[in-house]
Amino acid sequence: MTAASSTWTWSYLEERLELLGQGIVSNPLNLALLLVLIYVIVPVLLPKDPNGPTLLPPLSAARSHLTVPTSTSTYSYLPSKHPNTTVWTRYTPRTLAVFDGTNPPSGDANQEPTILLAINRKVFDVTKGKNFYGPGGPYGNFAGRDASRGMAKQSFDLEMLTPLDREIDTLEDLTPMEVSNMKEWEGHFTGKYGIVGELINESELATEGEEKEKAEK
Repeated sequence: MTAASSTWTWSYLEERLELLGQGIVSNPLNLALLLVLIYVIVPVLLPKDPNGPTLLPPLSAARSHLTVPTSTSTYSYLPSKHPNTTVWTRYTPRTLAVFDGTNPPSGDANQEPTILLAINRKVFDVTKGKNFYGPGGPYGNFAGRDASRGMAKQSFDLEMLTPLDREIDTLEDLTPMEVSNMKEWEGHFTGKYGIVGELINESELATEGEEKEKAEK
């Protein structure tokens, strides 16, 4: 690069910087944007304090239940244990009845009992609503049972429940209004709790088992 070319380059840069400076001074918005840019870039360019907050903790610390985020920490810590999960399952009235909020999963007294109920053959996990559907709750009669008729008739009486040794309630005698009530409750539970299984008759389960055995032969 020649001396003349170098001089021209510096003159051009000085001119552009002067124009940029004038634009920043004359427009408060440009000045604000410059300050924001400096605020973002400077921490990136400066060396980090090894004792300062980090984005990720050591794995051992993240897994410790004693690790709690502080006001200077920016990472998420791992919980001491994972929440209980429910596998999508096909239930009969008898197997559903076990999940009435009185029996801890796998007999472990340290775990929170699971509460399920069914509406229109869909099974919902309402454990997080245990104050309503658990033992002693206002809707506790429906825990572990088919609540379809009760939801349709807006009644929480025990007579709304079908005995466990009978087939699932067909609901054929419900009025259009009662069916509408049940559908509204079904939609509410689907949005709030989610579907975790299906309610079927024991005879249906037996038939499916026989068909599966034939198919495997």
